[in-house]
Amino acid sequence: QSGVEILTLSDPGYPKLLREIFDPPIVLYCKGEIRCLNSHSISIVGSRQATPYGVNVAERLARELASRGLAICSGLARGIDTAAHRGALEANGKTIAVLGSGLNHIYPRENKKLVLQVQEHGCVVSEFPMNTSPSPQNFPIRNRIISGLSLGTCLVEAAEFSGSLITGRLALEQNREVFAVPG
Repeated sequence: QSGVEILTLSDPGYPKLLREIFDPPIVLYCKGEIRCLNSHSISIVGSRQATPYGVNVAERLARELASRGLAICSGLARGIDTAAHRGALEANGKTIAVLGSGLNHIYPRENKKLVLQVQEHGCVVSEFPMNTSPSPQNFPIRNRIISGLSLGTCLVEAAEFSGSLITGRLALEQNREVFAVPG
C-alpha cells in the first residue's frame, strides 16, 4: 500500500556490491527506483555541523559526479549528507538515501521534502522495519550499507569521533576506496 518494495539477499535485484560485504542486510525496504542500487555509486558523508565550505564541496562533488553518471549515496543526515543529495538532484542525477530508521520515520524531519525528491530520482533504503524510530544505535549499523553500496566513500569535514569516520573505516574493511576533503 505504501509503495515500498522489499529486496531480500536471495533476490536477483539485490545490490551486487552490497552482497559482497561481510554482513549484508538480509532484507532491504526500498522506495523509488531500485535499479539505481546496482548503479556505479560514490558515497559522500560528513559533518552534520558542516561549514559553508564543506556544504559547497559536498554539493559540487555530488553534482559533478552525478552529471557523469555516478549515483550519489549518503545517509540523509543534516549537513554534508543533505548537501550531497541536493547536489546529485541539481545535476538530475541518481541519489540513494540510506536511513537509520524505518521508511515511515524520516529523520531529520526537515528532510521530508528531500526524501520525496530522492524517491523520484533515486531510491530511499532501510534495513529497518517500516515503523522503526531513529535510535542512536541504528546509525552506525546503517553506515555499512552506505559504504557497501559504493565503489568509494568521500568524507567531507569528518569529525574525529564521528559516524563519518565509522563509514570510512567500514569502506576500508570492505576493500573500497576512501577519500577525504579536506585531505
